[in-house]
Amino acid sequence: MRVAIEAASLGLSSGGLARYTSELSLALARCFPADEFFLVSDQPFRMPEGAPANLRRGGVPRNAAERRWWIWGFHREMNRLGIDLVHGPDFAVPYIPRRPSVLTLHDLSPWMDPRWHHGARRVRRRTPLLLDLGIATMIVTPGDAVRRQAIERFRLQPDRVVAIPEAPAPWLRRVDPPLREKPYFLFVGTLEPRKNLSMLVTAWRDVRRRHAVDLVLAGRKRADAPPIVEEPGLILMGEVPDEKLPELYSGALALVCPSLYEGFGLPVLEAMQCGTAVIASSAVAEAGGDAAVYVDDAEALAQAMCQALEQPEWVAERSALSLARAKEFSWERTARLTREVYVEARRRFGN
Repeated sequence: MRVAIEAASLGLSSGGLARYTSELSLALARCFPADEFFLVSDQPFRMPEGAPANLRRGGVPRNAAERRWWIWGFHREMNRLGIDLVHGPDFAVPYIPRRPSVLTLHDLSPWMDPRWHHGARRVRRRTPLLLDLGIATMIVTPGDAVRRQAIERFRLQPDRVVAIPEAPAPWLRRVDPPLREKPYFLFVGTLEPRKNLSMLVTAWRDVRRRHAVDLVLAGRKRADAPPIVEEPGLILMGEVPDEKLPELYSGALALVCPSLYEGFGLPVLEAMQCGTAVIASSAVAEAGGDAAVYVDDAEALAQAMCQALEQPEWVAERSALSLARAKEFSWERTARLTREVYVEARRRFGN
């Protein structure tokens, strides 16, 4: 099989879309060496490190007509490459269905609250059409909750939508972190409205009145992020290189993820693979399972954070649960399940 994977998300410097596209393409190429995979985009992007020989970069628009990428250019490049199927990992596939396609629908946040996305107008308008008109042959979601939401909202045939969980990157492992003056709680992710960071900062300030503890926010700050300024103990790290993430996760008392809504919650599994306790909202329950502690208001969040500070045995217990939970997920499994969807998409398109 020759598969084109749309790779514009690899032009992002961080975030879940880039992680998904990178890790899935690597795992597919490693699990299926007889297949060929091409990362294709009209935008600049970096190839994933350690790409096998059967994971290659596709071409770019060659003339003005091909700069109309989704209507014409993408199709022309797929013809040149002899592509059998296209996978759109970022809410979109080519507009004209000349070959089978798979669309990954990570979550329904663009349609749930307009305050959550300042720049999602195109996705809000385009993706429902691709789904409703059957242009996307098959749809992949990261979990059962998003699958159910998608079927209900877009009136999709249930057998067109397959839930396939994501996984922590295999290079994320527990390490001995550098010594810090104070313990810290950690948030990892894009700083944006639905991450509920104002509640997190409020809870941390309450905890800090009783304990000397820092709060580290690590992630790209989106233009519509809530206003957060550094204060004593509150550290805005910005984007963190991948090679620094293992020590950042490993050194935290707990990852704190109070999101209002998530499609899955990949940082939860990344932290768990590093043996880090997780305190989170119920929005990430599909990722966290029984290993996370769930809270949905500032008071309960502060209580859980205090428990992590005051009870080392609680942290040790949660660390063991985290490691066990992370072992249930792998990108190899994700890749094998995704390729099954590719096969089904080709079968349906042929019919």
